[in-house]
Amino acid sequence: MQTRPYGSWPSPLDGRQTLSATTRRRSPRTDGDDLYWLEARPEDAGAVTLVRRLAPTQPGLTQPSGGAVEDVSPASHNVRTRYLEYGGGDYAVAGGTVLWVDFGTQRVWLRAPGHEPRALTPDTGGAVRWSCFRIDPARRAVFCLREDQREPSLEPVNSLVRLDLDGDNDDLGVVLVAGKERRRAERGSDEGTAGPDFVLDPVLSPDGTRIAWLTWDHPHMSWHETTLWLGDLDEHGDLHRAHTVAGGSGESLEQPLWLDDATLLVLSDRTGWSNLHRLDVSSPGGGLQAVTTEQLDLGLPRWVPDTSTYALLPGGRVVSGRSREGFRELVVIDPATGATEVLDSATTAVTEIAVLADGTLAVEAARADLPTTVVTVDPRTAATAPVVPEEPSGLEDYAATPEPVSWPGADGETAHGFLYLPRNPQVRAPERDLPPLVVTLHGGPTAAAVPGHSAARTFWTSRGFAVLDVNYGGSTGYGRAYRERLDGRWGEVDVQDAATGARHLAEQGLVDGARLLITGGSAGGFTTLAAATFTDVFAAGASHFGISDLATLATDTHKLESRYCDGLVAPWPEGREVYAARSPIHHVDRLATPLILLQGTDDQVVPRAQAEQLAEVLRTKGLPVALVLFEGEGHGFRALDNQVRALESELSFYAQVLGLDPPEGLDPVPVENLSSARNPNAPHGVSLR
Repeated sequence: MQTRPYGSWPSPLDGRQTLSATTRRRSPRTDGDDLYWLEARPEDAGAVTLVRRLAPTQPGLTQPSGGAVEDVSPASHNVRTRYLEYGGGDYAVAGGTVLWVDFGTQRVWLRAPGHEPRALTPDTGGAVRWSCFRIDPARRAVFCLREDQREPSLEPVNSLVRLDLDGDNDDLGVVLVAGKERRRAERGSDEGTAGPDFVLDPVLSPDGTRIAWLTWDHPHMSWHETTLWLGDLDEHGDLHRAHTVAGGSGESLEQPLWLDDATLLVLSDRTGWSNLHRLDVSSPGGGLQAVTTEQLDLGLPRWVPDTSTYALLPGGRVVSGRSREGFRELVVIDPATGATEVLDSATTAVTEIAVLADGTLAVEAARADLPTTVVTVDPRTAATAPVVPEEPSGLEDYAATPEPVSWPGADGETAHGFLYLPRNPQVRAPERDLPPLVVTLHGGPTAAAVPGHSAARTFWTSRGFAVLDVNYGGSTGYGRAYRERLDGRWGEVDVQDAATGARHLAEQGLVDGARLLITGGSAGGFTTLAAATFTDVFAAGASHFGISDLATLATDTHKLESRYCDGLVAPWPEGREVYAARSPIHHVDRLATPLILLQGTDDQVVPRAQAEQLAEVLRTKGLPVALVLFEGEGHGFRALDNQVRALESELSFYAQVLGLDPPEGLDPVPVENLSSARNPNAPHGVSLR
């Protein structure tokens, strides 16, 4: 056992080992007792493979937790759709028939039992994207979402279509619900053809005679206002008598799911909390009837289609995720009575849920000691097990436990987050020493910090840094009112919640108030830059491709988010002055915090010129600054070498600015104006500039 100051602990976990220690598994789906998931392996440079674990009773049993595990998609394929740019709904399976999207061409591929894979859709050069497949074996069809980007003068057109499982689909499917055709120049108007801007999560009734789906329109996002539709299907799969049955102004609906042929389930936040509701489709005039009425959220924001936050158990009960104090626990609900039972599993943050034929759950979840992955959960005992036996990653003994914390944030409203204290079984700190704090900020900004083990977080805590993962106002999991705290105040509420959270921990004597650091990427990078510009709280910060000019998001971004800032900041262009007031790039005279700027050279969301301009300002002011450019990278770093370089450069920057012992085995990142770094033992201001 060594005794070393916090922040200078030697750690056996270098950046490469930390970021490549585990295989990323996500998006579980079931087909009887066969289990499918998507798998990104460190050696595959970000490519995603569709994997199947056969039922234990089938020949070839090799795994104690199930049957043989095999790749379903060809080695040359990368299973990932670009639907709405963020993807989601990349594959589906039913009766042994599997569909998936190959990232390179965005074509849909089909693998039927006993046959080689074949393309189900023509090659459009990636101009047509697909998602959310609902296989209908009886009609030899699949109902799905289509995003058409072939016409450059139009925004992408999002529609509900039907594909032929036995044909070549050169017509790109039969359109059932046509999306709105809106010219790009009509961004601020309601002009365009009839139809919705967005379609989400179609679902077939068990007997195949009905289909339900969600829609929403600009300027809203799906978590603001959605509409539930219902229609009849004839023997060919054509749609008739489509009509709305729920939703509308001020209500967000999520994930319609058929309980039986006459009953539709859906999540609604009409009470301010996302609860389970049911609809009798034989008499829809009765409207939605609440199944649960708790002040806790069952749902999650629908950034991507086909996210399964709840599912049906054999016998008709519902298993769901539920947010409580930032954690996402598993609960079982009786849809007839609303009676709810908590499954006391080891999971800390459940996102996607699927159910095998025997009732075993397959969930994408985090644990305190394991990163987010796919595990099985026994609903009778709550015992969890990985879908594939895990190889030790070397991180387990260093994983810090998430501790929920709250504090008075912006305007005195309560803010939330998770604190991770330093952990390294081979090192301890001197008495009365306090750790530096790294404040981390999730993106979105309508998202949430995920409590549980994170390899990147362990990189910090194993070196004697504490980490505060902030769920600032606007984050999800605390009800609609908390999420709406950010409406019109992005760049204010999030900044103040991060700054007051750091100071709260310092005042509690948990961290060193003179060594408060802040870091984030994209939207989190914007909050980092805003905190560095508009507050006096942080000793240094790291912006990973952070947004410094909010106007670029309002004028040049993809369809899904093209009106997002209307609610978060102000309508554009009427609110142009508000955008300028919140954008760090327009207030460089107030920037007084040392920064490392990590920026891709090919970033189309945050042009490299913004990072270069900020670096020049800091350079001229004589403040410590490091600019690290990543050739060929866009908005987010994909190559493992670049991810490692970014993580280790950030550590090197903090060590030099704070005067910590040089990290072992790391080449120091060049820092300009290092001699002007603040004395880390000097008191630090607490004001919000």
